[in-house]
Amino acid sequence: MTSSAGKMTMQVIAAVAEFERDLLIERTQAGISRAKAAGKQFGRPPALNAEARADVVKRLAAGSNVSELAREFKTTRQTIMRIREAAMKSPQTDHTVHSSGE
Repeated sequence: MTSSAGKMTMQVIAAVAEFERDLLIERTQAGISRAKAAGKQFGRPPALNAEARADVVKRLAAGSNVSELAREFKTTRQTIMRIREAAMKSPQTDHTVHSSGE
């Protein structure tokens, strides 16, 4: 399609496709906003529940080893270290977690 009419047709089709894509993005964002407003949780579920995380933090503060805790809770060392980092950043935790717990 190298004729003027062919070029115009392709431009119109491209414009309609771009418009449809923008509509799709708007609908997706609106759906995400509605879901968040309704309290829907996004992303992968946590490996450990809140009670287990609190237990990990308490035991790390008591001097337990990261690898040992990971084996006991059947999760990865990285998960335990992530919980430790979150506990160190959280101002409401009164546990002292030392980074030498590995």
